[in-house]
Amino acid sequence: MRTVLFTLFLIANFVSVVAQNRKPEVKENIPLDSIRLSDPCILADKNTSTYYMTGTGGLLWKSKDLKSWTGPFVVAQTDPDSWMGPRPMIWAAELHQYKGKYYYFATFTNREVIIDTVKGNEIERRASHVLVSDTPDGPYVPMKDPTYLPAEKPTLDGTFWVDKDGKPYMVYCYEWLQNWNGTIEKIELKPDLSGSIGEGKVLFTAFDSPWSRERDDDGQIIPNKVTDGPWLFETQTGKLGMLWTSWVFSDYVQGVAYSESGTLDGPWIQEKEPITPPNFGHGMLFRTFDGKLLLSAHSHKDINGRYVRIPHLFEVDDSGDKLVIIGPYQP
Repeated sequence: MRTVLFTLFLIANFVSVVAQNRKPEVKENIPLDSIRLSDPCILADKNTSTYYMTGTGGLLWKSKDLKSWTGPFVVAQTDPDSWMGPRPMIWAAELHQYKGKYYYFATFTNREVIIDTVKGNEIERRASHVLVSDTPDGPYVPMKDPTYLPAEKPTLDGTFWVDKDGKPYMVYCYEWLQNWNGTIEKIELKPDLSGSIGEGKVLFTAFDSPWSRERDDDGQIIPNKVTDGPWLFETQTGKLGMLWTSWVFSDYVQGVAYSESGTLDGPWIQEKEPITPPNFGHGMLFRTFDGKLLLSAHSHKDINGRYVRIPHLFEVDDSGDKLVIIGPYQP
């Protein structure tokens, strides 16, 4: 597991450095399966009748039909004097439209700052953060508050949800590297999303999963310690659910949980089995302009020791209390 994550860190760092230090060549008519991208998130923007896809690396692609894409574009602008430093790694970027503006939820890592060392692992300064733009294609720029989450905790994969109380929240992961049992937590956001209010609250932990597995140092099978990629949704019956990802030994796997109360506070009941085939994960949901509900996720494959991740789409049925994956979707 440690080797896998370290390799992915290096890949993400390389992509981020390329994105911020030189402008990438923009190409047109790129098929979706020709794009190499971790954590793909797609915003279907009705104002422009355009799909915008982001993910790890700080880049953006555009499409009118989900089949042919144009990009990549650099859209994130960070403050080099902030805690992120001049060249932060950018992971798991998401676009969310809210009250007339567009928000860029992403994980930023400053590899020059070490906040802790646990079991021989140096933990870099990493946190979920939010940028803002007036348009879906950016540029996305910092807002008022310099931090959203505690500096001493490595956090990642922040996403957005407005709960039944009408308040906006960031839902994010507290990374396993520090406590060896990752969590998914919530924190209230200011009305304009320019900062956070109060402290985070744990919704559930990695060890709550009945399906994820790994072996400990003694070879015993235990729940996996990774929490990754939360995404909130409601079914057509009003059931609140959350996609999230972990591992079954060496397989990257997409799971789902449902809130008994219908709010972020849960309690969260984990499904017994993953909902996608092995080695698909970090999923999110969006509805096409013609009304189809799709799950966007990346495939995870080891090719000669190099981890390749490609965006994939699945058609989904949410007419009942639980999501049902119908099958792969070909635009």
